[in-house]
Amino acid sequence: MRTPTCLLGGPGIEDRVTHGHDPDRFVELGSLSKVFTGTVLSGLADSGVLDPDAPLEETLAEAPRGSGITLRHLAAHTSGLPRLLPAPTGPPGDPYADFTETALREALADLDALRQAPPGGAEEYSNLGYAVLGLALTSATGRGYQHLVDEHVLRPLDLAEGAVTARPAGELRLVPRTLLGRPRPLWDLSGAILPSGGLWSTPATMARVLVGLLVERRLGTPATTWRRGGATLWHNGATRDSSAVAVAHDDGRWLLLHRLGGSPAKTDRLAVAALAAAPARA
Repeated sequence: MRTPTCLLGGPGIEDRVTHGHDPDRFVELGSLSKVFTGTVLSGLADSGVLDPDAPLEETLAEAPRGSGITLRHLAAHTSGLPRLLPAPTGPPGDPYADFTETALREALADLDALRQAPPGGAEEYSNLGYAVLGLALTSATGRGYQHLVDEHVLRPLDLAEGAVTARPAGELRLVPRTLLGRPRPLWDLSGAILPSGGLWSTPATMARVLVGLLVERRLGTPATTWRRGGATLWHNGATRDSSAVAVAHDDGRWLLLHRLGGSPAKTDRLAVAALAAAPARA
């Protein structure tokens, strides 16, 4: 079965939409959701609403005192927290289904036991850390996560509220399908894991976000969330049957690649190859 693919990019990169993909329908972003969470943190810090270096317990009462973890540690993956909770909270086919805000708050009581290393040390990529960060942001502001994304990312980039969301209408979604054409079951990522990996957007919108944040720098220095690799800033994301990569070169080249099905590792390789093949900008 051929993999539906959408590649959008800047000068020197030919936009390609193949095998039934659609740049104007909502797709899962997976861990690209973290970019929005990190950008919200940057916006709240810049406006003086939050201190990213304050102890976590100042925003989350459930967090034990003296853990040493700060919001900056969570955003930079240096909190010492593991990638995920030790045991899935949901059924095998939907591992995040029961990962609710209540479950996350209960887990915070055992934060010291969960931590695998002292905060501020080596980087350890943590989906759990971004779930905690998202909860800290909503708890500190009293605003829902969607409101924070709209206020601190979408509106400043002149994008419509809800253009990146956890709940697009069903008819607007583009989802993976079986060989018989039936929709494949999706993970439920709308609970506590949302700030870490549960957002949806259209590739066209995500491309505008990428350009606004990394090329035009309309919101200032990109959030710590973005990964640095040589002369590029990038982030990727994957769910059960969807993968995406957003990358921008320091010289202004950029691309957004999304695939339904297929290997996330191949999605990464295709993005690297496409950017490398584009002529460097002066």
